[in-house]
Amino acid sequence: MRCLRQISRKEKNRAAVIIKTVKNGPLEIWGGAKVVDNAGKEYPESGSEPLYLCRCGHSRTKPFCDNSCDEVGFKAEETAG
Repeated sequence: MRCLRQISRKEKNRAAVIIKTVKNGPLEIWGGAKVVDNAGKEYPESGSEPLYLCRCGHSRTKPFCDNSCDEVGFKAEETAG
């Protein structure tokens, strides 16, 4: 519970980040999210709006989408409801 309270406090001080799942495509991210690698180094594309992150696993520019999802016929039609 302590971690949840810490996150809640941080969220109050941060602008809303919106992550949208694009049907049969990438994650679309709005709100100034930073993307960092496993060493903590920020990608140059960070801060661009919107950011598109690969979900299909075939992008040649991971973690970013390069529209490979169209080429490989990636299907993902999840909805929140």
